[in-house]
Amino acid sequence: MPRDVNAEPIGHSHVFLGESQARNERRVWFVIALTASMMVIEIVAGTIYGSMALVADGFHMSTHAAAMLIAAGAYYFARKHAQNPRFTFGTGKVGDLAAFASAIVLALIALFIGYESFLRLSNPVAISFSQAIAVAVLGLLVNLASAWLLRDDHSHHHHGHGHAHGHDDHDHHEHRHEGGQDQNLRAAYLHVLADALTSVLAIVALAFGSLYGWIWLDPVMGVVGALVIARWSWGLIRDTGGVLLDYVPEGEDLPEEIREAIETDEDRISDLHVWQVGPGHHAAIVSVVTDQPKPVDFYRQKLAHIHDLSHLTVEVDAPQAA
Repeated sequence: MPRDVNAEPIGHSHVFLGESQARNERRVWFVIALTASMMVIEIVAGTIYGSMALVADGFHMSTHAAAMLIAAGAYYFARKHAQNPRFTFGTGKVGDLAAFASAIVLALIALFIGYESFLRLSNPVAISFSQAIAVAVLGLLVNLASAWLLRDDHSHHHHGHGHAHGHDDHDHHEHRHEGGQDQNLRAAYLHVLADALTSVLAIVALAFGSLYGWIWLDPVMGVVGALVIARWSWGLIRDTGGVLLDYVPEGEDLPEEIREAIETDEDRISDLHVWQVGPGHHAAIVSVVTDQPKPVDFYRQKLAHIHDLSHLTVEVDAPQAA
């Protein structure tokens, strides 16, 4: 008879939030406040001084503030519902869902910048260079401060979860696991970086435009910026979409590591499922076929050194009789 044994104790936790969740959430809210303040200052100053460049940049910043709100909302939702049993594997992937949505917004921004740039190429617009450069420099400073706040300085730590795997005294190799990165933070960071990039390209284009009269350089730089932002957007869509669909990235060695730890001449893995349930957290279902069944704790202990494995289900089966 097969023995189906869940390797988790009754009533164990399903909280799989990133270990820097609270810090990242605070930083995103701070950047929202900074961006919104800058947005209001630019729109008010632009209206008072009759500067269309200031007003336009102010409204442009509002799109990035809205994208930041997606990230902040995801952090709040994940935290608020972390203990909700209806989320079978916790709310750790809410950030990936938000990052996926944010990547779509980033793609639309790239499309809009590209479209505007092509319009400017066919119908050049007179530019107030000194005023536009001042706005671009101001925007760049705000974006660099925001990017510094949102940088992912989280060096990858392993996540020990006592309920999933007991204490392990022997030495083991460090392994690189995909998914430790907070994709929600990455999405917010890319929005800020996209804004900083457009500011840098604008400053370069405006500087050469004012010196040499190269009006065409401004829309050309716009197209370059749109292509770079579109590429960032695609990378984010690909990575977050993979997490949402439980895709195991090519660089992820966790399935091989589980096989190496479990399989022997007597014990073979007949079925293995590994998926990410949050930043730095993975779940696994391991079906072991063996002639000499051992207690499930024996197999749990074999996987105790894999600290990214936060939720583990082990099934032990005897081979089917012919």
